[in-house]
Amino acid sequence: MESIHLTKKHNLQTIFIVIILLLGGIVQLSAQNITTAASFFQSVSEYYGTIRDYEATMNITAGRSQMQGQVSFKRPNLLRIDFSNPKEQVILFNGDTLTIHLPGISSNLKQSVSSSSDQAGMNLATPQGLALLSRYYSVAYEVGQDPVPLSESNPEQVIKLILYPRNSSEGFRRIKLAIVPETKLIRQVEALTTQGQTFVFYFYNYSLNQNIPDQRFVYDAPSDANNFNNFLFSE
Repeated sequence: MESIHLTKKHNLQTIFIVIILLLGGIVQLSAQNITTAASFFQSVSEYYGTIRDYEATMNITAGRSQMQGQVSFKRPNLLRIDFSNPKEQVILFNGDTLTIHLPGISSNLKQSVSSSSDQAGMNLATPQGLALLSRYYSVAYEVGQDPVPLSESNPEQVIKLILYPRNSSEGFRRIKLAIVPETKLIRQVEALTTQGQTFVFYFYNYSLNQNIPDQRFVYDAPSDANNFNNFLFSE
């Protein structure tokens, strides 16, 4: 059994959507003065639009469960996460297919993602992800436009945004972002699902524009594992 029950489809789906939406969903927007939460969010989107590739360490918290891994991203939509906890777990998205290897239960999960599919937010796996956030969620400062400590235990100064869905059909009740104002890099994401689950994603040790080769996003899943196709949308 994986530490946050990744065999449950909605957990897998939530993690994938958040990562793609906030790491892979990169757009270029016109510059504006940073005087409102919306314009600051646009400036972050604009900066992310200049990044060719990056790697970062990522921690995920879901309740009392903890995960950790190394995330690699390359424009326009290549994404790979190699987990150290759970050890040897891998999530890979090559723009067309999502592959998840779960060594604890010796399973390979695969999902083809059509660009025309709108099921469960999978259409967010595009370069327009942040633009879709701006379109379907209202953006506000959580505590004001001045930087504040990330948490009681972490004095790092960040700007905190909070996003609420414009209608009830969206997958999250709210999304909180903590962004370093000097670098405009996302440090933390807190996503509350419509099922009442809270996922916290914490990113650090960024390495930007390292010319990551495409081969980094090729993964040969163990052939002796059980294979499950179309796992996100199947009953």
